[in-house]
Amino acid sequence: MNKTHSFHIPVMGIGFTIDTPLKVAQYGMDSVISLIDDILLEKLRKMYSEKFEIPFKEISDKVDDFRAKRITSYLNLINDLAVEKFETLKNVTEEKSNEIKEYVSMLPDYSVLRKEFEKLTKNSFNFSEIKSWAMKNLTMGSIDVNIMTKVDKDNYKKGEKLSVEYNDAHAALRGFANSNLKSSVVLSAGMNPRLYAYMSQFDDFYPNKNGEIKKKIILKVSDYRSALIQGKFLAKKGLWVSEYRIESGLNCGGHAFATDGYLLGPVLEEFKEKRNELKDSIQDLLNQVLISQSRVVPEKPLSLEITAQGGVGTEEEHDFLLDYYKVDSVGWGTPFLLVPEATTVDKETLNKLTIAKEEDLYLSDISPLGIPFNNLRGNTKDLEKESKINIGRPGSVCPKRFVALNKEFKETGICTASREYQRDKINELSKKELSPSQYLDQVNKVTEKTCTCVGLGTSALLAYDLDTKVEGQGVSVCPGPNMAYYSKVMSLKDITNHIYGRLNMISRTDRPNMFIKELNIYIDFLKNKLEETKGALDKKQEKYFSTFSANLNEGISYYHKLFGTIKDTFEEAKSTIFNELEFSRSKLQLISVEIENCEKI
Repeated sequence: MNKTHSFHIPVMGIGFTIDTPLKVAQYGMDSVISLIDDILLEKLRKMYSEKFEIPFKEISDKVDDFRAKRITSYLNLINDLAVEKFETLKNVTEEKSNEIKEYVSMLPDYSVLRKEFEKLTKNSFNFSEIKSWAMKNLTMGSIDVNIMTKVDKDNYKKGEKLSVEYNDAHAALRGFANSNLKSSVVLSAGMNPRLYAYMSQFDDFYPNKNGEIKKKIILKVSDYRSALIQGKFLAKKGLWVSEYRIESGLNCGGHAFATDGYLLGPVLEEFKEKRNELKDSIQDLLNQVLISQSRVVPEKPLSLEITAQGGVGTEEEHDFLLDYYKVDSVGWGTPFLLVPEATTVDKETLNKLTIAKEEDLYLSDISPLGIPFNNLRGNTKDLEKESKINIGRPGSVCPKRFVALNKEFKETGICTASREYQRDKINELSKKELSPSQYLDQVNKVTEKTCTCVGLGTSALLAYDLDTKVEGQGVSVCPGPNMAYYSKVMSLKDITNHIYGRLNMISRTDRPNMFIKELNIYIDFLKNKLEETKGALDKKQEKYFSTFSANLNEGISYYHKLFGTIKDTFEEAKSTIFNELEFSRSKLQLISVEIENCEKI
């Protein structure tokens, strides 16, 4: 499948890419909107309706199925506005010629479109001729959406639990399915069988006889086994996965879903080797199911894309993923947080990101989902949290309740970052026979949680000077470790020129190779996990640590072979890479000795 660009902009937080398609889709760039916060979407729909003088009718929370309806209305608005921008760009006039020049100037040098345009305009700029060419050849970027499948809170009305289709993720899916978008839903955060089954109720997710699908499915995965299991599960419902989006387990932004030591390089190698096997086996299964459902069976093979993201930061790494692993697109997330023309970040957070160094970027336990979360030290949401702890009132008032999933104290669910949960949990701890140090340690773990479902969206409200009375002004931000190597605000042209090697936006010379960086993050993660056990392992833990360590060792061996085999790539960095691999193996050997010496329970 021919893409305008060889990169895509993944979802970032809740609000950072909330309107990114409206900023970049007209330039042929794909991006992803989070569907977690329908309240935020409704506020932005009102803002954009007023800005573009479009009639606006509020969808209040008193309306039946308000969450799905808000999402549908927002997506329709963003799509309409983006299409209008794109059509204006193609409708080349003397006054608007700069737009099409911008579109072409950001394409990679090898782009056929770029070469055709340069040939077309070499001697003169014939508006009629260029307009005709643009109408035929230019394509708009995809307006994709993201649903975290496990963030699927039950909902209640007048104390009565609503049926499952009103759960948060189900309603978000329905909101997307009912929109006029022709794009993809990115399913992340693991498998949700009920949600996957629910997808089969919407005709837009099924292929026509030409193999075209109006609403495509993208699965975000971190290993081949997960892709195969989920792909087959969906195929048994008659649903095709059009793209497997492989993300580094730890060298990424947002929530970090650590694998058992499976590194990105070996994972990509497995996808490269088994790509056809994956496609053919699942398509055969899908066709059988479509026949049994009396649905249309596509006459042509369905398209399957493999993409990758997580820690990529240079043209050389970008091209290597495309050329060696044959991925169809590379995700660039974290660096785009410094591109106001693409993402929505308030000024204070933007400034904090530009000066962030390695020690400011860390894997935290602040997420109420209980999943490791990439965090920026000193973000205003954490400062707000600490001030509440200091006055003896820890926890958030929980105004949005999107992650009110814990049922320890209440069947309807409470968020672990909420004041209510933290009060009840601390009261429970006070009744246990804990030593002062044990009690303090347990309390700190409880109060560590931050209200991310509000914090990750507030930046958009601040950036657009919208009301934050309910949310407050604290901002959570979730850059990947890669942020340490970018230190300036960039234009959209700057970042695309950086991606395609026409400009270098990294001033530092000590940035490690993306594969080495991920390896070291995994080794640190393993060491920290081992320290948490305090030297005593049960059989399950012993197996986990041994497997994790063995997989990392296999990964190091893989990289030794890979970097020793490839030619004309990473040549300047190879000696450093091999030294880093040896050093990493030594660190891993010491950890393995620690594992062996741990007391066995």
